[in-house]
This record gives sequence, structure tokens and C-alpha cells, in this order.
Amino acid sequence: MTEETVLAAYEGEREAVSRKPLVALVGRPNVGKSTLFNRLVGERVAIVHETPGTTRDRHYADVEWQGRVFTLVDTGGLIRDPSDTIAEQVQRQARLAIEEADIIVFITDVLDGVTGADQRIANILRRTEKPLVLAVNKVDNLEREQGVYEFYALGLGKPVGLSALRGLKTGDLLDEIVDALADVSLEGDISSAVRVAIVGRMNVGKSSLLNQLLGQERVIVSDVPGTTRDAVDMSITYGEEEVTLIDTAGIRRRGRVERGIEQYSVLRALRAIGRADVVLLVIDALDGVTAQDSHIAGYIVDEFKSVAVLVNKWDLVEKDTDAAMLFEEHVRYRLQFLPYAPVLFISALTAQGVERVLPLALHLYHERYVRLEDAEVNDILQEAIARRSPPRGRGKRLIIYEGRQAGVAPPAFAFTVNDKRLVHFGYERYLKNCIRERYTFEGTPLRLTFSNRG
Repeated sequence: MTEETVLAAYEGEREAVSRKPLVALVGRPNVGKSTLFNRLVGERVAIVHETPGTTRDRHYADVEWQGRVFTLVDTGGLIRDPSDTIAEQVQRQARLAIEEADIIVFITDVLDGVTGADQRIANILRRTEKPLVLAVNKVDNLEREQGVYEFYALGLGKPVGLSALRGLKTGDLLDEIVDALADVSLEGDISSAVRVAIVGRMNVGKSSLLNQLLGQERVIVSDVPGTTRDAVDMSITYGEEEVTLIDTAGIRRRGRVERGIEQYSVLRALRAIGRADVVLLVIDALDGVTAQDSHIAGYIVDEFKSVAVLVNKWDLVEKDTDAAMLFEEHVRYRLQFLPYAPVLFISALTAQGVERVLPLALHLYHERYVRLEDAEVNDILQEAIARRSPPRGRGKRLIIYEGRQAGVAPPAFAFTVNDKRLVHFGYERYLKNCIRERYTFEGTPLRLTFSNRG
């Protein structure tokens, strides 16, 4: 494939995209927020425990209902702490969720009735202009349904009685959420600019890198971990491209996130990954790739974003002839699930290698929009099958009839087979490698889907 073909495909496919609306579940401890989150998402992705405050981190997942897709966030962290009153924590957490979310789902407990903490949250919500859905949980029988009417006293409109544990009337709640989405405007997030998010652990030099890219001190730089609290967007023009740089707060490993403002920063950083086209994962050359770095990389993979690994503070490393090669081997070993990500060695302090960052980010962005012809995809498929036969299972062998590229950003390939249950993860990975042999799709994940013929 020629460079002209690649650029033509990119120009033909490029379009502005908007973020998904954010729906936050808020409420007192132990009212069933995590149970409801799991029920709506359809899988157990959050820890559920009888002890109040079990959820130490915000958990998020995409939910689709009636053709609408939104991101659901379980806001935990309302932990009973002798050093802090529950009222203060309720108000802090509620305000953080309100500020970031597009829609608030306020969860209450029919067994407790309207509590003082519920009233405090309601007072905060009543003063906002954001769409609100009031849910009364643990309504498991007709007798408890009578208790739902008590929650009209909160002054937040009609309450929806449901049981997250049994799944009763959760569809009614989803209907209310989808109706509320009609009043949510996301136009402010629509942009044709290339969105590049700078993410990483705390104190790895993200803000220093941003300042170097901008050529001026636009972001506070400090050696105190956690200085940057919010995701900050900066727009620049590089060549003929409009680029939006998104600086984010450092992300700590799950379970190490403190309550309050830092937890809110993590949510914003994850949201920045979600709305970015390209993510620059910054790691500290002095620390190497840590468990936290792998954790962040996992978020990037989950969102199918193009990614480059930037090894910062390279000027502080004692180097010999093979230093860069050995360190890249270390990166590849620790981030084995990102074999396609380029590794760039930089120093945000001295500007070493920084001039290569934006050209690399734009190159990865263009890679997201490369489209292969159907004939080329089927050539790759036939060569792959000839070199390695598809696996057997259930008394038969997998047959792959044809393939095509179904989409871009990220590149998506669809294959028609005799029985998709026979597709093994190892063979899917093999097909991805075969595709990359023909065209690298550097820094960009590939999405493969398999469907039965007919």
C-alpha cells in the first residue's frame, strides 16, 4: 500500500466524533450502588460486599439501551472514617460526581426510608441544572412498594422503585435514563482536531512534557505528586493539523486511590483516554515499567486507542551502547499486550527527543484511518490459512470463508466462519499478526469480529 493510498483513505474516513454521555450513580453507603451497577452493565465488574464503603475506586462501563450508549460510573468511596464525618464525605462525593456527570442517578434505600444523608444529597442535587433520576432500591415485594411514595418528600420528582439484586424494574430505570439523555447536549466536545491525551502515573513528567510541546509554561510544573487535578485541554496547530493536547492527573494503581479530589482526578484521566484519538503513556526511566503503568496501559487497550510509550527522564539514566535497546526490551516484556506501541526515549526537562513526539502522535492518528481493500484482506487470509491451519473443536475444523475491513478508528476486520465458537484467542492473535505483516498499523489496535455464515 502506497503512502498516497493511506492518506486518501484517511481523508475519506476522518470525521468529528463526540464523547459518550456520563451517567453517575450516587448515594449513601450500602444502598446498593455497586449491585445496581453490575445489574445494568450485565456483569460483575464491581466488588459487592455488605460492608459499607467496599468500593474504593470508581468503576465505569458502557451500557446500551434502546439504541443509546452511555458510560455508567459507580461512585464509591463513601467510607466511614473517624477522622471525617459521613455528612462531609457525602457532600464532597456528591459534588464531584455532579460536576463531572451529564446525568445523575440518585440511589436510595426503601428499607431505611428518607434519611438525613439523603436529604443532604437531595439539597445539593436540587440546586443543579443537570437531569436527575431518583431510584429507590430494595423494592422486592408489594409491601415495600408502598414505601416508595415517601421519597416524593425529597422534591426530586417521581421515584423509580426497583430491586437491583433481583433485577426488578431496572428496565424502567434505564428507560428514565434514556429519556433524560434527550436533554443532554454534547456539542461542546465535538471537534475535528486530533485529540492527544498525555497519561501516566503521578510525577512522571506529564505537565513538563506538555509545556515543552506548547513552548511555554501553560501548566503548573511541580515535583509534588498530584499537582495536576483536572484534565486540561490545550489547542495548537502543528503543520496543517489542529491538535488538542489533554494533560491529565496521575493515575494510581487500583486500591491506592485516595478519597475525594484524587479519586475525581482518576475519573477525569480515564475520561480523557476515552475521548482521545492517541494516548501518550509516559513512564519514568528511573522506575521502569511498574504495575501502575501496566494498569494504565490496560485502560488504553480497553478503549481501543492508538498509543505510544514515552520513556521520560532518559537524561538521568546512566547509559552504555545498549541501554536503549535493553530498556525497550524491558518495556516490551512488561507491556506484552502492547506489542504494536512504539517506544520513544525523551527528556521533558532538557527537551531531548521531544521534537519527535507530535510527529509520532499524528502518524499514529493517521494509522487509525488506514483501510485495506477487500481483495487484500482475503489475500492475507488465504496466506495465513496456508501457513497455519485453523483450529479444530467440537468435532470439526474452523472454516474462514472470507474477510473484509469493516471500519476504521480503530481498524476493524470482520470474518465469516462456519462456527464462531471455534475461534481460539491464539488464532485470532495469529490473524492480527498476519495483517500487521502486510500493513503495520503502528501504535494502533486491531479489532477482529467473527460471525457465522447466514
